[in-house]
Amino acid sequence: MTDGYIDCPEIVGKVVKSLKLYPGHGDGPELLIDFEDGTSFSCAVENKPSVTASLIRGGVGGPNVLREYL
Repeated sequence: MTDGYIDCPEIVGKVVKSLKLYPGHGDGPELLIDFEDGTSFSCAVENKPSVTASLIRGGVGGPNVLREYL
């Protein structure tokens, strides 16, 4: 995998036989592409939870961030 995307050059030029998009079961949607040469490509999108936290002081003009926790 490269930075920010997945390159799949083996798919270029293949003839699509069918394409199915499944809603997924909690993990996220899945894409299945069947090709005329008998191969298939499967792609799943996962949404992983992210937690952010910060210590702020409220006031006029919006909150002042005192510290961000990673």
